[in-house]
Formats: sequence, C-alpha cells, structure tokens
Amino acid sequence: MLVKIYWDTDNNLINKVNLSLEELGLNEFIKVKETSDNSIIEELNITKKPALIIEEESIDFRDVIFEWMIPEDEELKWMFISIIGWWEWSWCAPSDCAWCSGWCSM
Repeated sequence: MLVKIYWDTDNNLINKVNLSLEELGLNEFIKVKETSDNSIIEELNITKKPALIIEEESIDFRDVIFEWMIPEDEELKWMFISIIGWWEWSWCAPSDCAWCSGWCSM
C-alpha cells in the first residue's frame, strides 16, 4: 500500500503520517511518498492542498482520503487501522500482545 501526500507548500502532514505509521508498526507495510505532480489534481479532482491519497496497486485502487485539513494524530492512526482491517484476527500477532489484543477485541 502507498500513501501519497500532495502539496506545494511546506506542511507537517508528511511528518504526522510517518510518525503515525511508525507508532503503529506499519511503516514497513505502508510506504509514504510526497508528490507535487499537477496531473494528480485532475485525475483525482483535488481542490485543496494538502491531500492524502491511498493507492493499492494490486487491485488498481486510488482515492483521496482527505483534502485541505491535517487530522489529529489519533485520527490518522484510526484511519490506517480501519484501512488495513486490523480488527480481523488474521492480522494479529501469533502471541497475545497488549496492542493486538486491545484492537482485536473491539
């Protein structure tokens, strides 16, 4: 999975996304890329910057998750958890860890 951050001015969204993925232990699974390619504006109908885009090449999926705002850290974490489907037992670690047990019991 790839997260693209579209922007043309300095912002802290890229840092917040990277930190959220690192804290969740997903930074090896979900890659982050910055882009200022204007062709993506037309392709995805982006009207405001920054924009967070999720891509999954294996199923030819690309969508804008949000534009213009920079969510709080907890919102970003919940967004990533919901996207990867952490609530499924197949994603949990083989042994009971505090993190996985807490999320999977929801």
